Amino acid sequence: MTTAIQLTPQDTVEQALELAAAQGAEGCVVLVAETSSANLRWANNTLTTNGAMRGTSVTVIATVGAGEGTAVGIVSRSSVTSETLHEIVEAAVATARDAEPAEDARPLVDGTVGPGWDEEADETSVNVYEKFAPALGEVLGRAGKEGRWLYGFADHEVVTLYAGSSAGMRLRHSLPRGFVSATGKSGDLAQSAWAGAATRDFSDIDPHTLDAELTRRLGWASRTVAVDAGRHPTILPPAAVADLTTYLFWTLDGRDAADGNSPFSKPGGGSRVDDVLSKQPVNLRSDPHLPGLETFPFAVARSSGGSSSVFDNGLTLTATDWIRGGKLENLMQSRFTADLTGAPAVTPTIDNYVLSVDGATGSVDDLVAGMDHGLLLTCLWYIRVVDPQTLLVTGLTRDGVYLVENGEVTAAVNNFRFNESPIDLLDRFTTAGATVPSFSREWGDEFSRTATPPLLIPDFNMSTPSQAN
Repeated sequence: MTTAIQLTPQDTVEQALELAAAQGAEGCVVLVAETSSANLRWANNTLTTNGAMRGTSVTVIATVGAGEGTAVGIVSRSSVTSETLHEIVEAAVATARDAEPAEDARPLVDGTVGPGWDEEADETSVNVYEKFAPALGEVLGRAGKEGRWLYGFADHEVVTLYAGSSAGMRLRHSLPRGFVSATGKSGDLAQSAWAGAATRDFSDIDPHTLDAELTRRLGWASRTVAVDAGRHPTILPPAAVADLTTYLFWTLDGRDAADGNSPFSKPGGGSRVDDVLSKQPVNLRSDPHLPGLETFPFAVARSSGGSSSVFDNGLTLTATDWIRGGKLENLMQSRFTADLTGAPAVTPTIDNYVLSVDGATGSVDDLVAGMDHGLLLTCLWYIRVVDPQTLLVTGLTRDGVYLVENGEVTAAVNNFRFNESPIDLLDRFTTAGATVPSFSREWGDEFSRTATPPLLIPDFNMSTPSQAN
């Protein structure tokens, strides 16, 4: 009977590559992700659960054939041992042999040995909340005395990725990520407010600051008024801007644009690269080395599709302007789609972005102070595409829409369903504030490395009232 042995990530990579070669694979890429996470949850002013978890996932990408005739097989599993690794590699090679040639086939990225390959995976634990948890306890106690209810969760994870290939690539990178999402409710549960933040290590998140904002917003809701649907001057805080910008960011796909299937497709063929999207000096930029928003500095692809290719694993990522000065500069391109569409550069997906407006300063409060009459919309949810060609999306407001009168927030108003295009909003806003780290209510738990400004939209489309609470 064979004894299953738990392998180190490095051994997993090396053994998988050897097994793939022995079974006749011409090429192979192995991705091993070690994930360590810790979380806290609270409800009804009481810490309910906390815990720590660890997990491993392995992806084997095997290729057979050469050049344009290369086929690929991909198999991913979790909790891999020495015994099951054989099964994974065999399955990947067999899948490749049964597959048609891959249209995105390219030579594997030249071998690069990065720093720290021999190091163990980094870990997190509940100790990451050493300062956060006691402060949270104080906040929960104060909320109980003041007749408010607090709910929320905090999550921190560290993903250590090991990437190796038959072309000699050996890369390791450790990536921390955390966030907190908190909801406050009035004592009678009639009103609610939300606040959230992203972080790398929880050293920069203060529960007292979050609670102060929740308390302020619940105070605004001590008076409620009904507002009809229609187009209203509306302030979007950075969180709400991130709700919408993230959807825009995910549509920056060069293949889709070339195929005529996106808002960045040009009528008659081709993409809208070099077209002016906004008369405003808007910039949308990604950079794997952005301070506080750092992400993997090389391409990571567990499947091919759109402008992502498994053959590009390990490709070095560099700072990329997607929109600059209001003009569309680049779309996301793999080596294959860059050749296919005639793009001047290979610009793979990068797992962060910064949206900014040249010369913009000030905060949400500054925008409120300058508004005569309108709405403050704190967060969105259930966002879905209505028209992919214009990126018209719909969704609901949640946990706080407020009335602004003469530069002050004076009441909470009813929720709405909205219909808007993030692309149109970048051309229609009249005032922007300073860009700050942001956390999307809708997408933040999966995509949290964002920075956005607050925006004033003169005619945000609240299409119908909503009964959502």
